[in-house]
Amino acid sequence: MRKPASHLTTTELKTEARQYRAAQLDAGRSITQSQALEMVARFHGFRDWNTASGVLPVTRGPAYAVSQQVSGTYLKQPFTGTIIGVKALGAGEMFRLTIQFDEPVDVVAFDSFSAFRHRVDATVNRDGISPSRTSDGQPHMVLARA
Repeated sequence: MRKPASHLTTTELKTEARQYRAAQLDAGRSITQSQALEMVARFHGFRDWNTASGVLPVTRGPAYAVSQQVSGTYLKQPFTGTIIGVKALGAGEMFRLTIQFDEPVDVVAFDSFSAFRHRVDATVNRDGISPSRTSDGQPHMVLARA
């Protein structure tokens, strides 16, 4: 599955081109790195490598930062807060965030009982959506886009 162009970097395309070139060599077809770059750029919808490299960043900046103000939902409850800890997981596509809520969030859905959280650790992707789900399939955390 192709990533949208907005999620690509030239570093990722160069890696993909090296892999494509190696696959072509394994199949008995010799191509240059330049040809591989052109093919990968066209595969992702660019006219050529020069167009792709002129538009895309070399690397992506961090998705989240300490002291960043965030809002969204945690266990379906709205919140605003501050990121007080960030750890990139794997290739930087998932992040472990520690968020200090501005106001405590009640994480229990029952009227007769409450459990307030002031601070939580949550794993989210670059889009701010947690892979962990509640029993009804909703993400534990969803960060609003700025």
